[in-house]
Amino acid sequence: MAKRTTSPGDTALPATRKKILGIAAHPDDLEFTVAGSVARWTREGRDVTFCLVTTGGAGTNDHTPDFEGLIPIRERESRAAAKILGVREVVFLGYHDGTLEPTITLRRDLTRVIRRVRPDVVVCGDPTVRWYGTEYLNHPDHRAAASAAVDAVFPSAETRAIFPELLGEGLQPHKVRELWISGSLSPNAWVDVGKTLDTKIAALKAHACQVGKGEWVEPLLRGWAAEAGKRAGLAAAEAFRRMRF
Repeated sequence: MAKRTTSPGDTALPATRKKILGIAAHPDDLEFTVAGSVARWTREGRDVTFCLVTTGGAGTNDHTPDFEGLIPIRERESRAAAKILGVREVVFLGYHDGTLEPTITLRRDLTRVIRRVRPDVVVCGDPTVRWYGTEYLNHPDHRAAASAAVDAVFPSAETRAIFPELLGEGLQPHKVRELWISGSLSPNAWVDVGKTLDTKIAALKAHACQVGKGEWVEPLLRGWAAEAGKRAGLAAAEAFRRMRF
C-alpha cells in the first residue's frame, strides 16, 4: 500500500511571540519576500520592526537611472510601505549599498538593534544560497546581511561577554526564541498569506523608484505565493526555514 502523505499546511505563530524583527539588506527586500506574513502578523496584533542595513543608494534601474538624491527617496518609500503593512518602526543602519560585507561591526550593529527591540522572532534571508534556479544570482548584500543577522541572533545577542560595550549603552543580553529564514531551499514552515497578499502587493508598489508603475508586481507576487503554497496545500503562502531555540 502506498504511503499517504499530507501537506504541512499553515504555520501559525504562538500568541506568546508578540515582537518580531525583520532584517534585510535593501529597502524593498522585505516587501518582496515576507510582507504577506508581516501583514498577517500585524493584523494579529503583533509588534513588527524592520531593520534595513543599507541605504539602497545603488538601487538604480530603468525606473531610476540617476542615483543622485535616491537615498531619501528610498527612506521615504520604505516608511510608506511599512505603514501599509502595519510595521511600527523602520531602522536604517546606513551602510553602503552594493558593497556590504558581514563584518564584526555590522554584527555589533545588528546585535544592538536586537537588544534594543528585544524580539521574540527574527526574520532574515538565507546566507547560504548563492543562486536560485538558473536565472537569479542572490545579491551579495542579501547574503552578507543575512549572515551577520544569524550571527547576531546567536551567539552575540544573548551573550554578555560579546560586545561588552553594548552593556555600557544599557543594552542587556536578549535571547531570540525563533529565527525564520526566508528564501531557504529547505523550508519547513509556510504562512498562509491568502488574506494579506493584496497588502503585500500594495506595499511593494510603494517603492515606486524601484518598480515604476508596478504593472508586473501583482502577477509576480501572486505567482510566487501560489508556487510556495503548493508544498503546503495552500492557495498562497510564504515559505521559511523555522528554527526554535
